[in-house]
Amino acid sequence: MSAIFITATGTDVGKTYVAASLIRHLRQMGHFVDAIKPIVSGFDPIQAATSDPGMLLTALGRQITAEEIERVSPWRFREALSPDLAAKREGRTIDVDMVLAFCQSSVEHHRGILLIEGVGGIMVPLDEHRTVLDIMMALRLPVILVTGSYLGTISHTLTALDSLFRRDINVLSIIVSETPGSTVPLNDVVETIARFAEPVIALPRATRPGADPDASFARIFSRAARTNR
Repeated sequence: MSAIFITATGTDVGKTYVAASLIRHLRQMGHFVDAIKPIVSGFDPIQAATSDPGMLLTALGRQITAEEIERVSPWRFREALSPDLAAKREGRTIDVDMVLAFCQSSVEHHRGILLIEGVGGIMVPLDEHRTVLDIMMALRLPVILVTGSYLGTISHTLTALDSLFRRDINVLSIIVSETPGSTVPLNDVVETIARFAEPVIALPRATRPGADPDASFARIFSRAARTNR
């Protein structure tokens, strides 16, 4: 296993939180790891440190410079909208073939483990006809699906899994990242999703008393390694 695509059921469910935390865990284990997030919406260069690419760079132990931001996320848009709409607001379009070529080149030339974080959910539009799912289908990389623990997440997760399974995409793990303030217990969400697909791993927020994110990440990586042998 040398590259993994991290996707989600939608936006703001903890995809970057999972990716950054997994980077830190892998580095602590002694692995060489790199990460890219080719497309990012809602990017404010004044607040680069707290942006998604900024969080990835911090986890990688790299400085947050304009050059590093460009290396990680070449397609950046100010509006927090779907990428196609965010690009349109700036009079731009996204060349999906170029995005795919960037991902393929990164996979071919990296050493160690490469994490590719998608943008939004699995079927967020990139242009008039293609979505993030088209990128995943072309890359054929194993996938980690991130979802939240909010009310309604079970249907969203099973719908996303159906789309992935119908296209024979290898889902290494489903990560239920705890949604702050959710009225639904994290373990109840995990147990329900696990009746339909596995492996499902609960990821409590680090701020929860007694939470041990590292234990969850260890399970993610060990399961992924076994599945991809």
